[in-house]
Amino acid sequence: MTNTTATEPDDQPAPLSPLLQTDASFRLLVDAVEDYAIFLLDAQGNVATWNSGARRIKGYDAREIVGRHFSVFYPPDDIAAGKPQNELDTATRAGRVEDEGWRIRKDASRFWANVVITALRDAQGNLLGFAKVTRDMTDRLRLAELQHARELSAHVQSALEHERASIARELHDDLGQQLAALKMQLSILDTTAQGAHAVQQALAQIDTIIGSVRRIAAGLRPLVLDDLGLFAAIDWLVCDIRKRYDLTIHLDIEGEEEGFDTAASTSVFRLVQEALTNIVRHARASEVRIAIVCARTRCTLTIEDDGCGADLTRGRTAGTFGLLGMGERVRQLGGSIAFRSAPGEGFRIVVEIPLP
Repeated sequence: MTNTTATEPDDQPAPLSPLLQTDASFRLLVDAVEDYAIFLLDAQGNVATWNSGARRIKGYDAREIVGRHFSVFYPPDDIAAGKPQNELDTATRAGRVEDEGWRIRKDASRFWANVVITALRDAQGNLLGFAKVTRDMTDRLRLAELQHARELSAHVQSALEHERASIARELHDDLGQQLAALKMQLSILDTTAQGAHAVQQALAQIDTIIGSVRRIAAGLRPLVLDDLGLFAAIDWLVCDIRKRYDLTIHLDIEGEEEGFDTAASTSVFRLVQEALTNIVRHARASEVRIAIVCARTRCTLTIEDDGCGADLTRGRTAGTFGLLGMGERVRQLGGSIAFRSAPGEGFRIVVEIPLP
């Protein structure tokens, strides 16, 4: 008879230390979590366990990190400031500590982390070690930064419109009135033939200057937008473009504009102005159609031309921000914008804006 001796399998787990003597099913649950790095540190801060979430977030396999001090996850400036040990000291004293900041992956890349360290004690109150839970918050940080950038953009646009309105009013009311007064004074000067001719030339030049001042003021911000409202301002803009560029523009407005506050009125006017500017500069169009339909809760703006169109599948040309700026204006109003075009098929813009 051959005697056989039972042997332990090679992968038989080693006996657990008191820190690791936990329920097996709970350990399986923790190891299955991939959205959080959940692991244990011994009392000195060395990594004692490692779950799949820790491997995914930090990039280390268990055999590479278990036994190493957890300060390896901190940026050099935090290590120099003693932050890892300070957090362990705080958790020891207060029971837990929570922190958000940059952490380091195995490949040396940084990620923004929310970290909770909890002190673990036995029944007698002796410190066994720490439980550490880390969550990758980089996407949320980027979202917050994007939201901040958008809020800053909205603030800048508001300040710019305010400044434009102030300059436009100064040009129209102050400089415009002074030129008008100068014209009146010139008209009563020298009555001789030669003098009258010189006066007429000066008057004609002043008329040209007055026209330029009014055009510049209207370009900065048309006073009709503040005085008569959005629809009147768009009608004025369309009439001005028709005369200046000999362009056929059909304008159809349905509904009321009571749902637009000052900011929304300004944004919609700028959308139409930017679209017409692009058409004049780039489209080589002969006809444009603008339709504004305001129902009870929604306004739809459609602008289309019969010009050369564009290939929207290509990236934005360097230095051009027109469509991007239009999209940002609409986003700030809580609406949506769609661009439809193809080479030789004109350009179409459809904007949907919710009304309060």
